[in-house]
Amino acid sequence: MHELSIIRSILDIIEEYAEEYRFSKVKSMKISFGRLSCIDPQVLEFTFEIQSSGTKAEGAALEFDIKPIIIHCFSCEKDFELEQYAAECPQCKGSEVLLAGGTEEIQLLEIDVD
Repeated sequence: MHELSIIRSILDIIEEYAEEYRFSKVKSMKISFGRLSCIDPQVLEFTFEIQSSGTKAEGAALEFDIKPIIIHCFSCEKDFELEQYAAECPQCKGSEVLLAGGTEEIQLLEIDVD
């Protein structure tokens, strides 16, 4: 379960920011990652709820910005947003496609603090 290490890293970042910027409480956080990054938002929220207990982030709301899967078809010269990855173009069925989105690593985009 890599969600545990992700949450531990985020909590470490929050502690560093709290020391540097002198805040006492995190109200909410916005986290971004690609749909193909193998991160389960429900597991991430559950893990955050447990691991943040007793920290400055306890009770903070999590907002997710999940980047869609996008492929580029070299035959059609178009980009397509997909629900699931397919190695063929949904329009022309060509196999000359490039995975152009959905693999983004996790990022802590915003923190709302008191």
